[in-house]
Amino acid sequence: MWRSTTCLRVKTAKRVLGRLAQDKGAASSSKAALKSGRTVLATQRAYYSTNTTPRWASAATALKSTPRHLSDDRSEASTSSILDLPTSRIDDRQVIIGWDPHTYSRYHHIWLRDHCRCSECFHPVTKQRLVNTFEIPPGVKPVHVESRADGLEVKWPSSRPHTSFYPWSWLQQNSYDPHLAREPPQEKILWGAKILQSPPTVTYEEAMAEDDRGLFKWLSNVEKFGFCFITGVPPTPEATEQLSCRIGFIRETQYGRFWDFTSDLAKGDTAYTTMALGAHTDTTYFTDPCGLQLFHLLSHTDGSGGATLLVDGFYVASILKELHPDAYDILSRVPVPAHAAGEASALYTPTPRLGYPVLRHQGEELIQVRWNNDDRSVMSHLEPSMVEAWYDAIRKWYALLTSADSEFWVQLSPGTAVVVDNHRVLHGRSAFDGKRRMCGAYIGIDEYRSKLAILSERFAPDSVVHETAAYASVNGRSIWNPAL
Repeated sequence: MWRSTTCLRVKTAKRVLGRLAQDKGAASSSKAALKSGRTVLATQRAYYSTNTTPRWASAATALKSTPRHLSDDRSEASTSSILDLPTSRIDDRQVIIGWDPHTYSRYHHIWLRDHCRCSECFHPVTKQRLVNTFEIPPGVKPVHVESRADGLEVKWPSSRPHTSFYPWSWLQQNSYDPHLAREPPQEKILWGAKILQSPPTVTYEEAMAEDDRGLFKWLSNVEKFGFCFITGVPPTPEATEQLSCRIGFIRETQYGRFWDFTSDLAKGDTAYTTMALGAHTDTTYFTDPCGLQLFHLLSHTDGSGGATLLVDGFYVASILKELHPDAYDILSRVPVPAHAAGEASALYTPTPRLGYPVLRHQGEELIQVRWNNDDRSVMSHLEPSMVEAWYDAIRKWYALLTSADSEFWVQLSPGTAVVVDNHRVLHGRSAFDGKRRMCGAYIGIDEYRSKLAILSERFAPDSVVHETAAYASVNGRSIWNPAL
């Protein structure tokens, strides 16, 4: 079944999406309030080096937010001016920003001082911190704060006068006391077997185009679906390698840098045989499993079989969580050791040696699936009381992985390559005979995410980048980019 996360039958996913929708609605409401029409004060001065455009030059681009006053009590507020600006005031430990009569954010003095991004404190070209955090007095406190049209101005006590500036959009996005609703990340679409009706696809010409728009479309598909086909690829190793390099550096492993192989067991791995391979992720024996895997069938002669299997691990995990929450919990907690030992010159195991859980989370969010039962090592670390429960959990996981609803089978042909997110989508194949030639490569997860991030800056910037790029970009990147 292929369905957007907004249409999942899984009740848990619906509840999660409901909360996301509320956050998104709150963010939209906040943005609407922040776009009530701000004018630029021509007397404002730049807080960046001469390598940057003065921040007042951003005009309407940078100044899109005008929250209402926190209250009518202006004895505690600094200057609010004739504009309808957020209020700002200082207390003993924090600067308090009032976005509207009901919404506050508090920022500790030392936190603000440490995050100053003037050219003395933050290198505008290298985007590295210059301020010596450890020379900031623990009890540092501003002498004055002022709500300006495009952000908060903070003046600090010093033998040399020092002034910091923080854009409103940046302060909102980085509010930690409390955490405010933020722009939601790109929605991931969970899918099953029915995705075969319209799988994510780009053409080779799009992916290789110099304007990078096709590359952005390609990597956005991978981010959203966990995989993407590329059609019209010349059926040669050279063209496939060039396609791989469009994403980033190829990651070299014990199998080499770029693979071009047949079923001759030239390497000690069952991928180099004609055997069927169940749904799995690669390199579970690495501390840092490979991020993307691109493969391309160059030829298959004198035989048949070898259909490619893809399974959305996040989709299967969402069903497991709803139907078997205890099994989901076990797979989220119990580490699974793994190994690669087929090459006499290499013996890989992860650090720590016990490995990592099948389902890895950041907070409540599932961020990685690691599953390869063939490469699993001895489970000698299980508590006796957990042995049967663990085997029951992986049995339930396997049943969902191999259900007809989860499996997407496709017979690849020369000219169509596929890239999969190895942290999400499991792959496999059916048995085959004849001579089958495959090529491909691994790309690191960090290289992939870096490429997607810089393309997003160009083609889909978030609100902070959009509002600050005109006056705070140096060397092609805003110093207020949320990734910094």
